[in-house]
Amino acid sequence: MPSIAFADAVNEQIGHEYAAHQQYLAIAVYYDEQTLPHMAQFFYKQALEERGHAMMMIQYLLDQDSGPIIPGIKPPKVAFVDIVEPVRLALDQEKTVTDQINAIAALARSENDFAGEQFIQWFIKEQVEEVSSMSDLLTVVQRLTDSPMQIEDHLAREMAASAGGAGDPSEPPQAGGASA
Repeated sequence: MPSIAFADAVNEQIGHEYAAHQQYLAIAVYYDEQTLPHMAQFFYKQALEERGHAMMMIQYLLDQDSGPIIPGIKPPKVAFVDIVEPVRLALDQEKTVTDQINAIAALARSENDFAGEQFIQWFIKEQVEEVSSMSDLLTVVQRLTDSPMQIEDHLAREMAASAGGAGDPSEPPQAGGASA
């Protein structure tokens, strides 16, 4: 059973993951309204991933008899000045989540919670990928701000190249058997 401090930190992170889910959903809707379907699809997928992360954390706490708590969250930002702003917001959010996950890992290590540390390692790896992906997308969107259809073409190629992946066998299970 994890320490109270570790369980509290994971419960807090569940809220951050649900907030990220809501923010990505709001970004996806913005891009749908802008008739940028690939950008929308990318962020709808990101929203599901963030929800999945929260569900993984819930399942871990359930498995550890640590009583997950589903916190309330603030409403997401829904108005943007241009097509770059949402991606910049998403990158900043991913960097913040990385710091939060690293703090949870440090807490697990400081408390000799080996199971907790092992669990959170998957999220560290995931955050490296998320920051890299969002950073690359921001670069593309900044370069092609005046050519949104080229952004769409880029994302269509990227999504086609990554389609059909087998998934990560080390991914923690989600509560209720849900999947992203």
